[in-house]
Amino acid sequence: MSTAPTENIIVVDDAPEVLAVAEDMLRTMGYAVISTADPHAALRLARRPGSIHLLLTDVVISLMSGCQLAQEFRKVRPEAKVLFMSGYNVEAAEAYRVELAPGEPFLKKPFTMDELQRAVTAALVYRPPATWRREHPQR
Repeated sequence: MSTAPTENIIVVDDAPEVLAVAEDMLRTMGYAVISTADPHAALRLARRPGSIHLLLTDVVISLMSGCQLAQEFRKVRPEAKVLFMSGYNVEAAEAYRVELAPGEPFLKKPFTMDELQRAVTAALVYRPPATWRREHPQR
């Protein structure tokens, strides 16, 4: 018998329909979700007290890149995980300075509920190899 998720997730995407679908799917799965199209608002939320377990962000968003958002988010919440999503494949996303560790989950849009569930679950338990370092310092 599985238990309902207890994790809190911030979702950032500047496409309102993607934001709404991701939020609805995650809530249906039992996650607590805060969604925003504004990466600066996501960082303000990250600075508030309380648990945040995952940032789910699009790679290409307005106001700030998803990579830059993840870097700033990791400074505030080093214990939290980041899951990138994109309509581009991983190789194209890397052109936007997204650095994925070997085996790090990535969510390709459009996605089904099952794909989202698998990616979120994988991201929440993922640990990069001890020898792997991001090219751009995270702290």
